[in-house]
Amino acid sequence: MLKGFLGRREHEERVRAEGRLPPGQSLTQKFPVLHYGPTPRYQDLSQWDLRVFGLVEEDKAFSFEDILAMPKARVTVDIHCVTRWSRFDTAWEGVLFRDFLEYVDVKPEAKYVVAHCEYGYTTNLPLETMLEDDVLLAYHYAGQPLDPEHGYPLRTLVPQKYFWKSAKWLRGLEFRADDKLGFWEQAGYHNEADPWLEQRFARRW
Repeated sequence: MLKGFLGRREHEERVRAEGRLPPGQSLTQKFPVLHYGPTPRYQDLSQWDLRVFGLVEEDKAFSFEDILAMPKARVTVDIHCVTRWSRFDTAWEGVLFRDFLEYVDVKPEAKYVVAHCEYGYTTNLPLETMLEDDVLLAYHYAGQPLDPEHGYPLRTLVPQKYFWKSAKWLRGLEFRADDKLGFWEQAGYHNEADPWLEQRFARRW
């Protein structure tokens, strides 16, 4: 046990020295399940849709089939949870957010996006962040449809932020001129959520 622990610690120190592991994080080979509230269990997706509203020329609703018909992208990224675990080389498939916007007429004054999810969960990000090269509306992980616990059927993937900004069970995208704090942000989590700056909390208790 001690030998194995030392091996993992040495590996983690080497990875950290290479500049890949953010401060305060530890590597894991697992994919921990962390979220607030119950897990949605869909029997079918015939009534499921993704609503787009706010600062758009026209409110729209997309079926899951609509999402699947959009150009598919694959990204392999490291992910970092505010609870201090990181996992490297995670493989996702879905629609690049910037490609998704080809189907939406966003007004020029829109600067922020709020993700609306099942059970009222929300999280907020600048539109500029959502346009990064590796931001997805993701529906596959490791070559398979998302597990219910990880956001089936659709979630956002925003790997440059702590993972609570990657919203599970996505049901709506609201475009806004002003920022609006989401669920965890209102509870005191940092609005920027940069793992390299350890932006975990906006205030300390």
